[in-house]
Amino acid sequence: MQTLTGVGVCAGRVIGELVSMPKPVAEPAAGLSLRDEEPEAAVARLQEAAAAVKAELKRRAEAATEKDAADVLKSTALMAGDKALLKNAAKLITGRGLAPERALWEAASDYADQMRALGGYMAERAADIEDVRARLVCQLQGLPMPGIPQREEPFVLTAEDLAPADTATLDPSQVLALVTSGGGPQSHTAILARNLGLPAIVAARDIEGVPDGTEVYVDGATGEIRTEPGADELELVEAWVRSAAARSGFDGRGVLADGTEIPLLANVGTPEDARAAAAAGAQGVGLLRTEFCFLGRDQEPSVEEQVEQYTAILASFPGKKVVVRTLDAGADKPLPFLTDTSEPNPALGVRGYRTDRAVPGVLARQLEAIARAEEATDAEVWVMAPMIATTTEAQEFARMAAAAGLRVPGVMVETPSAAVTADQILRHVKFVSLGTNDLTQYTMAADRMMGSLAELNNPWQPAVLRMVRSTVEGAREAEAEGAGPRNVGVCGEAAADPALAVVLVGLGVHTLSMSARGLAPVAAVLRSVDMGTAQALAALAVQQPSAEEAAAAVRTELSVLAELGL
Repeated sequence: MQTLTGVGVCAGRVIGELVSMPKPVAEPAAGLSLRDEEPEAAVARLQEAAAAVKAELKRRAEAATEKDAADVLKSTALMAGDKALLKNAAKLITGRGLAPERALWEAASDYADQMRALGGYMAERAADIEDVRARLVCQLQGLPMPGIPQREEPFVLTAEDLAPADTATLDPSQVLALVTSGGGPQSHTAILARNLGLPAIVAARDIEGVPDGTEVYVDGATGEIRTEPGADELELVEAWVRSAAARSGFDGRGVLADGTEIPLLANVGTPEDARAAAAAGAQGVGLLRTEFCFLGRDQEPSVEEQVEQYTAILASFPGKKVVVRTLDAGADKPLPFLTDTSEPNPALGVRGYRTDRAVPGVLARQLEAIARAEEATDAEVWVMAPMIATTTEAQEFARMAAAAGLRVPGVMVETPSAAVTADQILRHVKFVSLGTNDLTQYTMAADRMMGSLAELNNPWQPAVLRMVRSTVEGAREAEAEGAGPRNVGVCGEAAADPALAVVLVGLGVHTLSMSARGLAPVAAVLRSVDMGTAQALAALAVQQPSAEEAAAAVRTELSVLAELGL
C-alpha cells in the first residue's frame, strides 16, 4: 500500500478506480503554414470552429442543473467567441500565412501570458483561455473535445487541475471523488467541489505517479489517498456512509452543548441558492453575493432590475437576517463599466468598496435598490462593504447606507489592517464579517489560487487565527467604550470546516455562514462541545507553529470528527 497526502477540501470517504483526465491537446507545430488553403478560407474555418465550440458550450450551459455550472459554461462560451482573440488569430493567418490552429494557439497563448503576468486573480483567467484554446484547436483538427472521461462505472478523477468548464460539468453520480496535483484550497475547483458535496483533495503532488486503473481510497477530510485499499479502508468508507445518514439534516438551530446559540447562516449568490438554503434550514443569510446582477453585462443594471433580483432572494427568508454584500467587482470579477483590467496587480487594486472612488454613483444606486428590496419583504437586511482597509472607509460607507435608509451597516474584514483596527471600525458600523479566503491570502502574502502555496494559504494558519482573535477583541473594546452590541461573523470557506468552526466559536465569533451543504456537519460538531471546550481548543490552535499542527492538535481532541467521518 502507498499513502499519498494533499490538502483535503471536501469531506467524504470513497474507494474507486483512478482515472486521469486526458492529456492536454498537443501544440500545433511552430510555423505550421496554410499550404494549399487560401487565407480567407482559413479565417472562415477558424470562425466556424469558434461558433461551433461556442454553441456546444451554450448547449451544455442550458442543460446544466447547477446555476454555478451554467454560469461557468456561459462565461467559457463567451470567451470562445471573443472577437479580439479571433481577430488576432486572423491577422496571423493573413499576415504570416499560419494555419488556423497554429494562429489560434499563438494568439491565445499571448493572451494567457498577459493574464498570468498580472498575477493574483487575473492569473487564474489564463487557465480559462488555455481551455478555450484547446477546444478550438480540437475542433479545427477534428479531434474529440477535452472533458471529463466517460466510464460505465463510477471512478475517482485525477488531474493536474480542472478547467472551469470541466469542473462545472462534474457528475457526482459518475465521479466519486476528485484529486488534483495542483490547485489550492480556495481555487475554483475546490470551491465548486464543496458546492457539489464531492470528496476532494488538492495539491496532492505525487498523484500523477499513480497509474490509471489503480484502486484507491480517498479521504477528503484528511487529504489522504491510499492505494490497494483493504478491509480497514472499506470499514472507514462504510462508517462514513452511516455517519452521513445520521447527520443528513439540519434542524435549523446552531447551538453548543451548553445551550450557547451560534446561528448558522448560508452563503448565496442567486435566488435559486436562497431557496435551496432556506429548504436546508439555514437560519438566515450570512453572505449574499450581489455580483450575479452585474457579471456578464456591458453596463450597470438599473435600480429596478436590482430591486427585482434582491427581492426574490429576501423573500426566502421572512423575519430572518440577510447580510447583503455590496458589489465586489475587480480582481477576478472585472466589469467593463467599472474596473480597469490593465492594473498590474488586480488583487491589490481597485476592487470592492474602492471602485466607488473610480466610478461614483454605482454603489449609491445599489444601496438604494437594496433598501427598496428590504421594504418589499419581511427580511431583516444587514448591508456590508467588501475590501475595507481604513476606519475612514467604514465611516463613509455607514454614512452612505444611512442615507439610503439601511439601518444595519457593516464591513468585510479581509485585510489585516481591518482586523487590527476593528475597535475603531466598529465605532462606526454595527457588525463585521470575516472573509477568511482573502484574509488568509493577504495575511500570508500567498496567492490563494496557487497549489504550490497551499501550505501557506490555509485558514488554519496561526497568524490568520490571530487576525480573527484581534477582530473579536476589537469588537469587545468597541462595546466597552459604549458603541453598543457588535456582531462578528465568518462568511469565508473556513466556516464550513467543522473542526475549524469550533475554533472560530472559541475565538469569540458569533455567527458562521457557509454553503447549504455545510450546515448539517457543522451543526453536529458544534452540538458536541461547550463554550469552555471551544475556547480551550482555540487557544491550543493559536499556539501551534503551523497550520498543519494547529489542525492536527484540534482534530485529536475532537473525537466526534472520527465518529462522524469528518
